[in-house]
Amino acid sequence: MNLSTPTRPGLDILSPHGLIPRDDLSLLSMLVKEYFSNTTIEPCNRSENGSYDNCQTVTMERQSIPTAGEKIFTYMTPFIFVIGIFGNILSLRVFVTKNMRKLSASLYLAALSTADLLSLIFYVLIEWIKRSISPDPSVPAAPFFEQNGICQILIYMQYISRFLSSWIIVCFTFERYIGVCHTLKRKTFCDMHSTRKIVTSVVCLAVVLCIYKPCMTASVEVGPYKIKVCSTDPNHQDMSFILDCIFVFCIIFLPFVIITVLNSMIIRTLYVRNKHHRQCKVITEESIIRLEFTVILIAISFCFIALNTPYTAIWCKQHLLTRFVKQRDGDQLLVANTGSEMTWNINVMFITRTIFYMNYCVNFFLYCLTGAYFRKELRMLFMYKSKNYQSQYHRCSVQNTSSTPTPNTCV
Repeated sequence: MNLSTPTRPGLDILSPHGLIPRDDLSLLSMLVKEYFSNTTIEPCNRSENGSYDNCQTVTMERQSIPTAGEKIFTYMTPFIFVIGIFGNILSLRVFVTKNMRKLSASLYLAALSTADLLSLIFYVLIEWIKRSISPDPSVPAAPFFEQNGICQILIYMQYISRFLSSWIIVCFTFERYIGVCHTLKRKTFCDMHSTRKIVTSVVCLAVVLCIYKPCMTASVEVGPYKIKVCSTDPNHQDMSFILDCIFVFCIIFLPFVIITVLNSMIIRTLYVRNKHHRQCKVITEESIIRLEFTVILIAISFCFIALNTPYTAIWCKQHLLTRFVKQRDGDQLLVANTGSEMTWNINVMFITRTIFYMNYCVNFFLYCLTGAYFRKELRMLFMYKSKNYQSQYHRCSVQNTSSTPTPNTCV
């Protein structure tokens, strides 16, 4: 990842990792594209014929000394990936156990674990590999991922998994809202049949809504080395920019609003109901389980907002910088930050991006901290395997001692 000093700040726009020239709406689409991590744009200098043929990407020229933010991103992301993979697999295994899979909330959390696994594999891992340091500046770090076909599939899976990770939390929040605030409608919306229909509908919606991105993505040649990079098709830059803005709104801002409003009403209802239950001293096992899942929901929602907000805010800040315009030679030009301020912005972008990735690995720890039934099922899961192993070992030992002294294998 290369950070170059801008030579002509009056001709550039500050992107999250460098300076880019302004080219109306198609240029702004580079900022949105940067949010989805397809490529990082480097400084461009306008040539005499008015073109920007010398634009480069991070795969072409790299700085020998990485920044602090880049180091954090490079070394922390593998840990986030490994922890997230194991945590989500364990969570998924717990939620599909015999006792847990009878609960509608478990189906939402199992779907969330699956979506997070897909995000870790197709988004976090792939983008980390793409941003790894290549020994040759003329060769991309992962040329296989830049080929047509592979490029579109990876982009499609990234968009689907991120859409599901956001909206499954919204659906789970809505389910808890109905269960807590509208108890009479609980059997209608909170049973397994309704939950399966809702989860299936969200998956189908993600498959349909995200189909636009691979259709507008291609492996394009960039820079003096003419290397191929998976990026927006130049023929669809304007439309892709508009649709990506809508997508960002749908997976970030809209879920923020819905989750915040519904959680506020849930907390208020629980507070009033808790006072009533203390007076009546009525506590059932069912109410404890519902309360536990509600606490899990609130914890997940809080972390979702807390981990997404910094990266989204920094991206929006960079995007808003394109509003600062100055005139030069009759052209509309944009002012960019220079020097230490730019380095600070880029470092913050890398750090907040790493924090954003933690959204896909933190849920397992939230389940363990807030869910007594989850911890119980997790212990039973390991105890059950241990008992099966001990029982199997005991049967093998009995067979070996009672049989002739020939080698015996237990399967």
